[in-house]
Amino acid sequence: MAIDFDLEFEPAHGSAVPIAPGVVRLTANNPGPFTFHGTNSYIVGERELAVIDPGPAGDAAHLDALVRAIAGRPVSHIFVSHTHRDHSPLAADLQRIAGGITVAQGPHRPARPLRIGEINPLDASADTDFVPDRALADGERVEGDGWALRAVHTPGHAANHAAFALEGSGILFSADHVMGWATTIVAPPDGAMTDYMASLDTLLARDDTIYLPGHGGAIREPQRFVRGLKTHRKMRERAILERLAQGDRTIGAMVGAIYRDTDPRLHGAAALSVLAHLEDLVARGIARVDGEVAIDSVFRPG
Repeated sequence: MAIDFDLEFEPAHGSAVPIAPGVVRLTANNPGPFTFHGTNSYIVGERELAVIDPGPAGDAAHLDALVRAIAGRPVSHIFVSHTHRDHSPLAADLQRIAGGITVAQGPHRPARPLRIGEINPLDASADTDFVPDRALADGERVEGDGWALRAVHTPGHAANHAAFALEGSGILFSADHVMGWATTIVAPPDGAMTDYMASLDTLLARDDTIYLPGHGGAIREPQRFVRGLKTHRKMRERAILERLAQGDRTIGAMVGAIYRDTDPRLHGAAALSVLAHLEDLVARGIARVDGEVAIDSVFRPG
């Protein structure tokens, strides 16, 4: 099943864009190969508000845009989907200005412990300062004036990643777990492919009708799209196994073959994605390695 990625997105930086009744989107002006046109923040409610993913560190213009859109109304909650630095850091500044309590799955943590001598290549992207005022359990419901959001834990892209379902609307704020413009980066040790695939199954078991992601536009056929993502990951897994069968033994060799048509700026992220797949394949006994799985390991078929 092919994935129909949607690259037709107008970010309208600095403006509040109505998306659904009681939901507006503001997109930060932080475009890039990993953020598309920028990070989406959402404001939910009419009288008493919730803000989802306030946005990037040090982005005064985006903070000003959020404050303008809030327009003096009370903010009861600031939701954070995960602690990457394009999503969570502005929570502290927004809280000082608008109030509200911060809620999230939990503070930043890797999907697994660092191995001896290992360096987390995504340390620079992690917001380790953020600690939510309230940690949300999977399925926990948070109510405001005229709205209710339910936490849906979706680890994979990050260990503490959560989506938020707006009850009674069919809307799921899918953050970086599912995006319409590109596949999600799953990079150990921040994330884990085993977790990511399980979280896709979690979403397939739900009946949401629209996803509002952390980057790019709305996903209008989410079940079909998620099935496409699962198929894509299985195809990538088969490509890695084929490279192993062809004699490739390092992640660098596999990336060079599998991602030869991909923007070279993304090859580092691609290597981490291949590492995530290989961690999963080794755990399942389908691939083998001496010692622990690492970015510089030598791999062979299982």
